[in-house]
Amino acid sequence: MSLKEIGEVIRRGPFEDTWESLSAYEPPEWYRGLKFGIFIHWGVYSVPAYANEWYPRSMYMRGTREFEHHVKTWGPQKDFGYKDFIPLFTADKFDPAAWADLFCRAGAQYVIPVGEHHDGFQMYKSALSHWNAAEMGPKRDAVPEVLSACRERGLVGGVSSHRIEHWFFLGHGREFDSDIKEPLGKGDLYWPSMPDPKDLEDFTAEPGPSEEFLNDWLERTCEMIDRMKPRILYFNWWIGHKKAEAHVRKMAAYYYNRAAEWGTGAVINYKHGAFPSGAAVPDVERGQLADMKPYLWQSDTSTALNSWCYTPENVFRNPGSLVRDLIDIVSKNGRLLLNAGPRADGTFCEEDVRILTAIGDWLKVNGEAVYPARPFRVFGEGPTNVAEGFFTEGKEKPWCHEDFRFTSVPGAVYVFAMGSAPDGKYRVVSLGTDAGLAGNVRRVTRLGAPGEAAWRRDGDSLTILDDLRSDMPVVFRVETDD
Repeated sequence: MSLKEIGEVIRRGPFEDTWESLSAYEPPEWYRGLKFGIFIHWGVYSVPAYANEWYPRSMYMRGTREFEHHVKTWGPQKDFGYKDFIPLFTADKFDPAAWADLFCRAGAQYVIPVGEHHDGFQMYKSALSHWNAAEMGPKRDAVPEVLSACRERGLVGGVSSHRIEHWFFLGHGREFDSDIKEPLGKGDLYWPSMPDPKDLEDFTAEPGPSEEFLNDWLERTCEMIDRMKPRILYFNWWIGHKKAEAHVRKMAAYYYNRAAEWGTGAVINYKHGAFPSGAAVPDVERGQLADMKPYLWQSDTSTALNSWCYTPENVFRNPGSLVRDLIDIVSKNGRLLLNAGPRADGTFCEEDVRILTAIGDWLKVNGEAVYPARPFRVFGEGPTNVAEGFFTEGKEKPWCHEDFRFTSVPGAVYVFAMGSAPDGKYRVVSLGTDAGLAGNVRRVTRLGAPGEAAWRRDGDSLTILDDLRSDMPVVFRVETDD
């Protein structure tokens, strides 16, 4: 993949590398039906399995617990650096078919493995660097193998690139006697290892990425596009840096044009305003939106609160909490991308499996209210407010029996009861006759239960009578003449 070849694809169109042209993009229709996906953080950082996936950065930062842990466990960084974990990353139990089967059991519709994380180690065969999983470590073309297994089972395949953060990710290793030393050249694992910008959240902060690095980023991203033909391409936050803007436009035009050639459609997930409104699909990391939006969006989070990769110290979330997040997100025109991090050997821990299968069991019963459904006229009601923005998921939300979320299909409204009613009476104010949001109610059923539910309707509310007690939300199908 060369810059010349990239330019030729852009020139063929239909998209040009301008914001004006890219803003004419429309998400493909198949994406509207995707509500639940699986994110996968798996790489060399899964070998030390300590703290989180930022271990390769923190192990070179003096004064951090990762630095002290590394010296105590593995030895001084000059003798055992990050590259020395690669031979230990054997992935001897890696079974892509088993992964895909688990994702299907979870009820997922799409899968996005990390193609290259901030550490700079590619999880696929590349012509641009030998530091990749096909030539080192597992000696497997890991991400394409996962995508192939998933596609065989009808799952939509995507891939994520965190490469741009590699500009600064390992830079602290230059500050003391470590294995990160000059000369560093393009294609090296540790290149470029630059000093931190003053503020990683400031997209004008210096030192910003150089032209040489951004050209390499563009070539790697376009190589990944051509090799894997992903339907979805996910990026972390630093593509929003001002110096990267022209290269991001080129990447997007290249990807959308390739997708047009393939007839597949394409989706880019971005954060923090890296794209203008309408040019791609925004993503909210470890957080949600407070209200329903007219545009499609995504929330991404992990089964563990403290890490995206596997560690023995992971603090796992409750599956009921994740299902409630999924419901809230879908009711507001979003979709949930849920991460699970395999161990270095390629297996998922029991807790990840338990969480994913519990979500899948709930979706088997209630999926008709999630997958084909669209937002209702209002997203929900109740006293529990969802904080808007990134990294707002730390505390459990106090859902109660007065909290409801809604989706709809022609002729029916789905009512998600986020908590169990202590008296068995679910009073849904938004479906009372005075609210004027639904036509005549003809029938009410609880998904997964035989027969009709008892109900009554007046100006104040639709009251559904059901004495089921459950740790998971229950869903009622309210059939109307609309």
